Amino acid sequence: VYPKLALDDSMDRKQQIAIFTTASLPWMTGTSVNPLFRAAYLAKDGERDITLVIPWLSIKHQELVYPTNTTFGSPSEQEAYVHQWLEQRTAFKSSFKIRFYPGKFAVDKRSILPVGDISEVIPDEEADIAVLEEPEHLTWFHHGKRWKTKFRYVIGIVHTNYLEYVRREKNGRLRAFLLKYMNSWVVSIYCHKVIRLSAATQDYPRSVICNVHGVNPKFLEIGKKKIGQQQSGDQAFTKGAYYIGKMVWSKGYKELLRLFRDHQNELAGLEVDLYGSGEDSDQVQEAAKKLQLAVRVYPGRDHADPLFHDYKVFLNPSTTDVVCTTTAEALAMGKFVVCANHPSNDFFKQFSNCRTYDNSDGFVEATLKALAEEPTLLTDAQKHELSWEAATERFLRAAELDQAFEKKLMQSQSKKFASTSINLGKNMEDASAYVHYMASGFEASRRVFGAIPGSLQPDEEQSKELGLAIPGGSSRE
Repeated sequence: VYPKLALDDSMDRKQQIAIFTTASLPWMTGTSVNPLFRAAYLAKDGERDITLVIPWLSIKHQELVYPTNTTFGSPSEQEAYVHQWLEQRTAFKSSFKIRFYPGKFAVDKRSILPVGDISEVIPDEEADIAVLEEPEHLTWFHHGKRWKTKFRYVIGIVHTNYLEYVRREKNGRLRAFLLKYMNSWVVSIYCHKVIRLSAATQDYPRSVICNVHGVNPKFLEIGKKKIGQQQSGDQAFTKGAYYIGKMVWSKGYKELLRLFRDHQNELAGLEVDLYGSGEDSDQVQEAAKKLQLAVRVYPGRDHADPLFHDYKVFLNPSTTDVVCTTTAEALAMGKFVVCANHPSNDFFKQFSNCRTYDNSDGFVEATLKALAEEPTLLTDAQKHELSWEAATERFLRAAELDQAFEKKLMQSQSKKFASTSINLGKNMEDASAYVHYMASGFEASRRVFGAIPGSLQPDEEQSKELGLAIPGGSSRE
């Protein structure tokens, strides 16, 4: 039994929200950037106490993940870096706290996985509301306090279409089948509510579909300048088509190059620039050289770089994303977007500059039409819809963290023992959680399911760096 906030006291105090995520800057991935902006905008009005909980990696793991040889000697050094990066983009000083949990980088999964019971990062007296960004990822190998017991309310936000990635691997269908049930199991055990960014993710019990992400304010500023150029009669876009994304085949490059190869005659004269860095860069360059079209390949860059401001058409054939951040950024900059008619792009269909296609002929038609026309001006309502202010409003509604939250919570608590069926369901869930707890507590069973060796508790190095109890020793003062 863990100490909880009394319901009659909670009405008089701020919500305390701890946002746990699976990555951190300077790794420029969605789960580094989006939870960071979420924390900043949730904390902006001062009505809530926000803590962002991010992974801390030892130096040898930092060197595997972070770009341009960027490493940190201490958590406080990385914390300062994260806050500085954020303030340069939001133009306001954020009031949320940052805490670290021990993590290790799994080379085979290209992911950071938690080490030990990361819920312990939040003291019991602050354990009010938890937001698990990528709840399946954070709980596959969780061994420790049950999230629903530690926190009054646990919200999962599903970022990644893991099933689609796994299907593309060896024995993909079988692995995706097993992963689907593993995901459903851990998410139902540990989350009260699940938000799916789009219908491209697998379905979960107690879930809603809502895009709770916005765009970096810098992109809306770029779009504002482009609107000014268009209104003054200047040519706002002087370049043609481009794509930017991590240069791995699964990020849409295979589909895009196939479309170019199959329609070289219809697209004759088309020039396209591809920007990205990744494991498949050399293969992508080789494939591009074989085309008759002018497809140029460049290393990855920040999408806000002035280099990208003058492109008119963003081509994005990827269907592995859940909601593509770069698509939202391109729309915010006032560009056309040509993307697949796919659930991951449903949110973008409300924008007149979004052109979707159902097949390869549709791709050719949409691309040529976009290149021949001028984008329409973004309305104030559309700009707001892309912003983090709007994304925060959507999150509070979807997560039900509005003014009625405490009242609903009190009602559900008062009815807790009123129904035999509720108790039966809770007992079954408790039993299921116990099975997961036992299975995740042995090194052998953890290894079978893909956990990193030695990840049941932090090693001595990370314990010292984070001020945790040293295994087999005393805590650091």
